[in-house]
Parts: sequence; C-alpha cells; structure tokens
Amino acid sequence: MAAALLTAVIPPVLIAAQAPEAAAAPDGEYVSFSPVGGGFTLAANGKAAPLFVDGGDHAGVVRVVGDLRDDVKRVTDVQPTVSTTVPTSGEPVLVGTIGRSALIDRLVSNGKLDVEGIRGKWETSLQQVVNNPLPGVRRALVIAGSDQRGTIFGVYDLSRRIGVSPWHYFDDVPARKHSAVYVRPGRHTQGTPAVKYRGVFINDENPSTGNWAPRTFGPGLAPGFPYGLNHKYYEKVFEAMLRLKANYLWPTVWGRAFAEDDPQNHATASRYGVVMGTSHEAPMMRGIEEWVRHAKPDTDPYGGNGDWSYTTNKAALQQYWRDGVKRMEQEDFEGVVTLGMRGDGDRPNPDAGRDVMEQIIADQRRILDEETTKPITEIPQVFTLYKEVQQYWDAGMRPPDDVTVVFADDNWGNMRKVPDASLPPRAGGYGLYYHFDYVGGGRNYKWVDTINLANTREQLNLSYKSGIDRLWVVNVGDLKNEEAPTQFFLDYAWNPSSIPADGIDDWTRKYAAQNFGNQAAPGIAEVLHSYGQLQARRKPEATNRRYNRNANGTYGTDDAMTPYSIENYGELDRVTAEWRELAAKAEAVNQTLPTADRDAYYQLVLYATKATANMYELRRAQFVNRWYATQGRAATNDLAATAEARLADDVAMSNHYNTTLAGGKWTGWQTQTKFGYGDKARYGNNASWQEPPAPDQIYPALQRITVPTTAEMGVAIDGSLNWWPNTTDQPVLPEFSPYQTSPAQHIEVFNRGTTPFDYRITPSVPWLTATDTAGTVTQQARATLRVDWTKAPTGKTTVPITVTGAGRTVTVQAVVNKPTEVPADGFVEANGYVSIEADHYTQAVNANGVSWSHIPDIGRTGSGMQPNPVTAPNQTPGGDGPRLEYKVNLTTTGPVTVWAYLSPRNNVRPGDGVKYAMSIDDQAPQTVNITTATRADDTTMNKGWEVNALEAVNRTATTFNVTSPGVHTLKFWVVDPTVVLQNLVVDTGGLKYSYLGPPESHRAGTPSSPTSIAPE
Repeated sequence: MAAALLTAVIPPVLIAAQAPEAAAAPDGEYVSFSPVGGGFTLAANGKAAPLFVDGGDHAGVVRVVGDLRDDVKRVTDVQPTVSTTVPTSGEPVLVGTIGRSALIDRLVSNGKLDVEGIRGKWETSLQQVVNNPLPGVRRALVIAGSDQRGTIFGVYDLSRRIGVSPWHYFDDVPARKHSAVYVRPGRHTQGTPAVKYRGVFINDENPSTGNWAPRTFGPGLAPGFPYGLNHKYYEKVFEAMLRLKANYLWPTVWGRAFAEDDPQNHATASRYGVVMGTSHEAPMMRGIEEWVRHAKPDTDPYGGNGDWSYTTNKAALQQYWRDGVKRMEQEDFEGVVTLGMRGDGDRPNPDAGRDVMEQIIADQRRILDEETTKPITEIPQVFTLYKEVQQYWDAGMRPPDDVTVVFADDNWGNMRKVPDASLPPRAGGYGLYYHFDYVGGGRNYKWVDTINLANTREQLNLSYKSGIDRLWVVNVGDLKNEEAPTQFFLDYAWNPSSIPADGIDDWTRKYAAQNFGNQAAPGIAEVLHSYGQLQARRKPEATNRRYNRNANGTYGTDDAMTPYSIENYGELDRVTAEWRELAAKAEAVNQTLPTADRDAYYQLVLYATKATANMYELRRAQFVNRWYATQGRAATNDLAATAEARLADDVAMSNHYNTTLAGGKWTGWQTQTKFGYGDKARYGNNASWQEPPAPDQIYPALQRITVPTTAEMGVAIDGSLNWWPNTTDQPVLPEFSPYQTSPAQHIEVFNRGTTPFDYRITPSVPWLTATDTAGTVTQQARATLRVDWTKAPTGKTTVPITVTGAGRTVTVQAVVNKPTEVPADGFVEANGYVSIEADHYTQAVNANGVSWSHIPDIGRTGSGMQPNPVTAPNQTPGGDGPRLEYKVNLTTTGPVTVWAYLSPRNNVRPGDGVKYAMSIDDQAPQTVNITTATRADDTTMNKGWEVNALEAVNRTATTFNVTSPGVHTLKFWVVDPTVVLQNLVVDTGGLKYSYLGPPESHRAGTPSSPTSIAPE
C-alpha cells in the first residue's frame, strides 16, 4: 500500500462544517435516531437509502459495502440496495476511496467534496452529507477514505454508530433496533490512527478454537491436517478486526500453518484488506510448523530438511525462507516480514550468538531484496525482542534503520524495555508485543479475561509516550474471551488521548452501551469494572499456588496451598465474598435484560463472572476442607462435598455454553481446564504451567476423614491455624483496638465426632461481648467477640475467655488495647501495623517538572499513584524533591519496617533498575531497587520476576527507627518515574501473612487538602 506514515494525528472530531447549521454532536456523535435539520436519512418509513460503490475500487471496499447493507437491515429491518451504477436520482450513500473511485474523484474535482484534510493520510476517512453532489441527486452521504482501509473503517464506524457491535458474530450481540436512522450534516472524521499497524495474535488457540472452528467451518484443507483453520474462519476474524479498526494479524500457530491450511487464506486477507504478519518465532512469512509438517516417517523429524539451526543447516533454512518470500510476492498480499530466528517450538535459539543473529538478518534481507520487486526499505519488516532476543539489543546490536524494532512485555502485561530517548530516531520506528493470554511460567492464563484495563492503559501510555507508535500487536488467545481488553487496546492504539487515566470508566460504559444499550450500560459497566480489578489480582489458574520467600531471599513454590490467607484478616473469606457479591450483581443485571440480549451477556459478562466466583467458592471449600482435615473436624467431609458441587456447577456452566447457548453455536468452545494445575503426580512437569488434560479435576486433592461417634470439642481462634487443646501454646486472639479495621474477632467451637454436645463461651468481663455464647454443637459454631470501648479500661488488658464443652475446657486470651489518648491525626496503628492505600496521601509534592498522576483502581485493593510524566528523568530523593507524604500515628517505638507495594514493573529505561526511596520524618531517604533480583531480561525470566508478575505486585521493605510515639510522616520519594505505588504497610511488629496485605487502617482527623494532581 502506497500510503505514508503520518507525522501528525488528526483527532476524531468534527472537521470544517459544510453548512451553517452543522455543529458537533455531543460526544462527537454524527448519527441521530430522530430527524435533524440538513441531515441525511439513512433509513426511515420502511425505506433505506441505496448504497453505491465503484466496482473498480479496492476489493475490500466493494466487499464492505455489502456488510453495510446487512448492518442497516440488522438495525432497521430494511435492506438497502447496492449498486455499482452511478446514481442519477434519490438520496444515496456514496462509498469510495480517493484515487481509486471514479465517482469520489469526480466529486472532488467538481468541488463537491473537499478531501484535503484526509488526502494522503494513512487509514483516514471522511463522512460528509453533500447537497446536490450529482445531477438529479438532491443529497448524499459520502464515505470517502484516504486509502482502502480508510474507507473500510469509515463504513464500519457508521455501522457501529447505528447500533451494530463489532462482536455481533463472535458474541451474538444483537443490533440495537431503530425504525429510523439519520446522519447529521457536516464533515466528520475519526482521525488518523496514532499507531500505524494495530493488530492481534490469535495464539494459544487450543482447545477452544481448535475444537469449535473445524466443527463450524469445516476442516483445514492441507492433506493430513484437518484441524487447520480455513478461510471461512478467517473471514469472521478479519471482519471483527476491521470493525475494531485493527489492520494487522499474526495467525494461529499451534500445529497450524496459515498459508497451507487453506490456499485461500492469503487471498482472503487481501480481499478484506488485512495486513498479514507472522509471530515473533516465525521468520520470513513462514513458521516452523510448515517445516515440521513435511516430515517423512523414515527420516529425521524435519523430513529431510535437517535441524532448525542456522549454524548447521543454513542452506536449507535459506531456501525455506526464500520460498516464503516467493509465495508472498506471487500471491501479492500485504505483509509485514518478521526477521531473526528463535529456536524450535518457541524456545531460545541455542546457537544464535550476536554474530549469528546479525548474519541471519543480513541474509534474510538479501533474500527479500532478491525475491521481491520492491526496494528493501519499502518492505515493512520487524525484529521482535521477545524474551532472550532482547539481549542482542541490550548488547548494542541494531538491525538496519528501516526495520521496526518491536519491544515485548514480560508476557504478563509489564513492558520489559522502551526506546532509549537518547538514541536517534529510527526510520522503521518501534513497536510492541503485548499479552492478554499466555502459556508459560509462572502459570498459564488462558481461560477467561483477567485484565485490569487501568494496568494495560498505564503500560500502553508509557510505551506511546516513549515513542512506540509504528506497530502494536497483542496476544489475545482465541480472540473470543478477551473482547473488552482487545477493543480497549485497539481503541487506545487509534487515539491514546481519547482515554485518559481517569477515563476508563467512561470507556467501559460506552463499551457496555455498544453491546447492550444505554439503559443497561451503567450496571454492566459497574460489573465489568469490579470484575477487572478482582480478576487481575490473581490468575484463576494460579489460585492453588503459593510462593514462599526463603531465608536466603529465594522463593519456594507450593502448588497445594491457597495464596489467600485462611487465618489472617479474614482474607480468603473476604475475597470469596467479594466474588460472590459480584456474581449476584451480574445475575441481577441479567434479569433486567431483554431475552434477546442474554446470550451475548452470558458471553461478554455473566459466564466469566459467575464461573470465576464459582471457582473461588470451590477453592475456599477445598482449602478449608484440607485445613479441617488436619483438625479432625466433623465438617471436613461436608466441605469436600461442597467443593465437588462447585465443580459440578462449573461443568454445568460449560455444558450450557457448549450445547444451549446461541442454539448450540459454540459447541466445543468452553473446554479449557483450570482446576488441576500443579498435579505433578498425574501430569508430570507440565503440571506447573501447561493445562491439565480434560476432564478437569480438583488439585490439591480433597480430604475425607472418618469421624468417630464420640463427641469431642475442639477450639479454633481468629488468626491461627492451630486448634486446642491439641496445641500446648496458649490460644491468644489478635489484639483488639478501637482503631482496627475489623472491630470483631471470633472463636470457633467444633466437633470431632458425630454426637452433638453443649458448649458455653464465657468472657471474664462484661465489656467484652460475644454472640452465640451457648448452644449445641453438631458440627461447629462461631462466636463473634466485640469490645464495648465506652466501658473498657485504658491501656492493655488481657481478658480470659472460658470455652467449655464435651467435658473439656479451653481458656482463650483476648488482648484489649485502648490507647490513653485519642489520636487526632493520621493513619492509626492497630494490631501491629498501619496500612495505607496509595491515593490516600496527606500531601502530594510536585517539583522539578514532576507531578503526580492518580490511576483509579490500578492496584489489587485500590488506586495507584505514579509520577508524571513517565518520560521524566530520574530524580534524586530528598530536599524539596517530588514525593507523597502520609501521616501515621504510631504507638510503637523502635525498629519498624515499611513495605511498599508497587505494580510489578521491569527496568524499561537505561540504568540499573527501577527505584524509589522511602523516609520517615527527617530521616535520610533510603533508595530501593525493586528489580535487583527480579529482572525479566534473561532467557527464562527468573523466580523473583515470576512471583511479582503472577502476584501482580512487587513488595520491598525499608527499616527505620522510631524514637517516640505519636504522629510521623512517611515520605515516598520519586526516583524512577515509571514506578506505580499501590499501597504502603508499616509493620510495627504484628503484621501477619496475607496475599493482598492487611485492610486499610483507620484514619483519624480530617485529611489535609492534597496538592492538585496534574493531568498527564
């Protein structure tokens, strides 16, 4: 395509109006469902405007007019006609590309259409109501494009605005019905995309696409490979991409070869106007799958081709790549060529040193030059710095200047590198490769959407501000199941300024309205917002894995534990309850929707929400069951049955998806396993990351015990996994404080037999009250204890609580701490800690051109704070430097540890790591390098990185000495502006393990007025 990359971006606004009455509609909307003065009637009164397209226009433009015809009918139930004959009457829609459509060029030359705002631009469109454009034609709606995709995007933009969702096929979203549709007068454009190539990688497509697509569209056409994906499948993918304003595809690779699976695949891409690429592991428009497919049973695994090794098999590889380039030239499809070479099976290339890699790229470019008619600098090429490939760039290797250098994230949504601002501009520019789906360490995540859009937006903003704007591609797994993040990614790539840090809620509401209408949008957006934050805390596949930090700083992995604490801060119960409440809210919304919307809602919202909530219910029952088994509780087996019932619920939801949903359209889709990860006894080493084979099984295994007949009392308390009288240590409840987040503690009385018994709980003072202090225990009973602070004595008091039952007595100690003075300011210490959300600062200090950005809900438990701009130079902490200040009210003196919970960022800029600094009061700031031991820049990443990425947080500590009780000021100093602070926790000696950290502390007094937060 002979279009040049823009040097400036046209924003999506109304441009120079044609008539005096033309004015920008609210929110830039140019479609109306009621008549507008001077407007154009697309459909009304049972009639639709005819559509015209020049038969000599691009194939993609001619084709898309047919989709517009169908879309108008979807919305209005009236189907317009399509013609290639120039209209001589009526009020038609004229669709065409500048320089390709004779009619559009005629309108331009006759002064009827001004295209100077879009001519020569990349993928830019104009929608304009034109009066008297042709003899006999009173008025027309003209959709003109600067190039093929400019026209296509202009048509699909109209389709979306009249009420057709980009997900109408992949999620069965019905069109929003309207009896009449009008276009406002004036000239309208969606602007020019900020990123030139914007696309998706359909990867990790087994089992869902692999099961469903061949059933739906027929088998692949390559002999012996019926599981391939044919052009009928890709037609649906291409259409969805173009409706989302994507232009670039990396096709599926798991045992599939795009070019061979169907000889029509490349031609179909050309017919739709989609740019084809190949993934980071597939050079020269060919992946290793084609190499493997031609194996001969009696020879080597590569069928006589030899090893996938450039040092030992150069000639065969060169011929293989040469054939790929010849095919691209012969089939004349638009493509971006991947350079370089990785090892067999998406692994590191064991023999590719820097000198070898440089030679590979030089030889590949020589082949391109020899086998194509275009100059080498006019063939789009990329070199992707995925995993170990980045080491070449870090060592100073630079591909030719016209090659686009593509930086990759760490597979978990955290960029590993951005361009060094000190480098000169590259003619080929920079790109990024990002992930919403992944197969690998520390655990697969490919079942449902797990993306927090706030996190994605922050990393895309960093990338774009750092000069990455030539090519963006994101691994979307099957595409379906990642709808919201995919659309967000592509919307942001088109126009980053349209989605500020505080604009995600607005984007989500519009996304919900697009698919379900304005009335339902607020409730659905609220569900999606909460879903994204809860889901991003922990990938569902890893809800049975806990990392333990060893004394030497290394990490151990336990695949038979919940990462959420059972005993501390009520964490597992609290997180499960949050999911339960969200599922109930999602179901309540479902009940308000018209029947026609419910299949789409199930796919886009309800299934993922309810199924994940069900998983959390299952995990809670599973791990509490295993805990109860160690205590011999009579309730143990009931919890095993509960977990099995939740597995049955999961199977039922999957069966509904596969057999009933949309009339059985999605048979075979919902077959992704997720519960059995980690079971090495059954699945070997693959169990740690690769999906367990179906059928899904619960791991770790549920426990069932034999419960004796004789009644036997056991006592368990808040904050402990032990039980009494089995344990000789004194049972002591967590300390009571009037300033703790949760005012209650609990005692559980449980039966270790099947015969019920009577129990009694007796606090020794009247001001310590309890619920359910007496009764009969069949399996277990819980008593909740609270302090009447108006009657409790000041100071620290230990209160014995007597528990009796089944002939046993256990004395539990309650420690009650009522400060002598009422704290007047700051976050108040209680129970041995202070916990603070990042955006609840006392003061945000701006300095040296660095301010602070508030990023709503980017954290696991709240919002985040980030220095602004992210491209600012590193700062020296101290003095009047930029910082966040937090007042804390401490009763403890001596050494305290301050934990900073940061988003798990990598060292993307030149330097030795990502840093921040911490201080208390006027003590010297302590600088912390959060990536010293967690870099994601080696071949396999490392355990420290893996922990941070999977847990969605990087926790580091500083220690200070506090000499006096009272109010103190924590100061979080800017060093590296890419840091995102989620929360701070001060451990004064009582902090317990929890995955998310303890709940936020009580804040005394009236917070100071924060310094204004500057926009990005």
